[in-house]
Amino acid sequence: MEMNLNLKSRDQNTYDAIVVGSGISGGWAAKELCEKGLKVLLLERGRNVEHPDYPTATQDPWQLPHAGRLTQEDKTHSHIQARHYSFRGDNKHFYINDLENPYSELKRFDWIRGNTVGGRSLLWARQCYRWSDLDFDANLREAIATDWPIRYNDIAPWYDYVERFIGVSGQPEDLAHLPDGQFLPPMEMNCVEKHFKRVTESHFPDRRVTIGRTANNTAPVKGRGTCQYRNLCHRGCPYGAYFSTNASTLPAAFATGNLTLQSNALVNKVIYDEGNSRASGVEVLDTITNEVTEYFSKIIFLNASTLATAFILLNSTSNRFPNGLGNDSDQVGRNLMDHHKGAGASAEVEGFEDQYYSGRRPNGIYVPRFRNLRGERKDYVRGFSYQGGASRVGWADNMIDKPLIDLKKSLQQPGPWQLSFGGFGECLAYEDNRVTLNKSITDKWGRPTLTVDCEFKDNEKVMQKDIAGAMAEMLESAGYKNVKSVSSISFPGNANHEMGTARMGRDPKSSVLNAFNQVHAVKNVFVTDGSFMTSSSCVNPSLTYMAMTARACAFAFEELKKRNI
Repeated sequence: MEMNLNLKSRDQNTYDAIVVGSGISGGWAAKELCEKGLKVLLLERGRNVEHPDYPTATQDPWQLPHAGRLTQEDKTHSHIQARHYSFRGDNKHFYINDLENPYSELKRFDWIRGNTVGGRSLLWARQCYRWSDLDFDANLREAIATDWPIRYNDIAPWYDYVERFIGVSGQPEDLAHLPDGQFLPPMEMNCVEKHFKRVTESHFPDRRVTIGRTANNTAPVKGRGTCQYRNLCHRGCPYGAYFSTNASTLPAAFATGNLTLQSNALVNKVIYDEGNSRASGVEVLDTITNEVTEYFSKIIFLNASTLATAFILLNSTSNRFPNGLGNDSDQVGRNLMDHHKGAGASAEVEGFEDQYYSGRRPNGIYVPRFRNLRGERKDYVRGFSYQGGASRVGWADNMIDKPLIDLKKSLQQPGPWQLSFGGFGECLAYEDNRVTLNKSITDKWGRPTLTVDCEFKDNEKVMQKDIAGAMAEMLESAGYKNVKSVSSISFPGNANHEMGTARMGRDPKSSVLNAFNQVHAVKNVFVTDGSFMTSSSCVNPSLTYMAMTARACAFAFEELKKRNI
């Protein structure tokens, strides 16, 4: 009788596929696998959030507690999250409690984490840029780290595929190193930005200025609404006007009837079947009841986010994999990368005092990479891009220490125009930038935690100085006033683009995954979050995660049909 009950329980907990994590890549994995007819279990450690139920999305400032500011208590229990600009009083409910989820920093690392269904797809900056072979060739060309096992032509049709589904507004520019995509109509630059574009491209023919390519709909996409130019994306969008798991891939997955979503489900490890040399399932902790349950499937997609996926792999030990699942190369947890930011420049712009702009555009302007397109620099390799924009400085500046009559008069006029840019630079892959398991410090549920040892090195620091200097040069050449440059550098993690802890490669001896995001030594496990990245480029990575996820799902499904996995 007891044996029959156990068999029944295992049968009830068995699916065709398990996806761990419901963020940008996990949502895509669930959608793709469900649409191919597989029964999918989607596991999310955070609480459930259903579109369009975002509690602060339509609230006015005076309706928000503390006017939307963080309290001291917020900064205490989420002290890591509070290091990031995106963590605010009006969206703090989307973020993790750092006291319950500690990690150790041998060097400062800002691990910014969502804790809801949808993950950081509710919080991302939505910038969508394609990679090119300038990026995919770089490691081989410069003998750095290991070669990517793919090139642009391998992923180009998948970029097309995901762009059509998510909706990306942008302007074609015909740049080989920043390929154009399937764009919705671009958002409009304001008058100062148009002036900057005109004079910069005149003075620097090798530099382009364009509107940001963003996953905000400027036309309806698959039943979702269009952007209302509120610039409140960080609260969640009830119109579905920007791409998120909750508004886009999750409804598509549910529509198939093949999806089971389980929130508050924290994955401890992948279960490895020694006899069959494959993964059989995952061990899951219910964060509310502390109950531990095993779920089983034919294939597993790990999309928990870069550090969390590294934790799962490192924690999945067995006789075959004493150092972590698929870790024959000792590369799991290594090569941690993030874009470096903090450098840039700003200026005041005169001559446009009679002009203003309509709405609050949730997007800036973009200066694509122009350095080292042909290896011209001798002091550093790779390159950077800029994101920024122009606006008139705040009305609030007029409210300080003024008599009432003067205050009323000053509020009738906005402040002067300002134009500012910040750079995002590529970080090289370094084996000693890594995460390791720490069994001496545990989380709320008694699990081991991670220790992070990661820093930006000389190549990134030298690049930062050029980021500041090159933008100051552009602003000064445009004739703008009071140009100020900043060449500080962020801490790893703070760009929110962490990647690389289970990299792809051609050789199993130096990588974890093959060209289809498949673990070399465990053919039914795939990793398609930021962990798979072999280098970091200098562009926002989420579009590449999505395209590679869709590609890997198509491959996994075909391999299942062929009974190869």
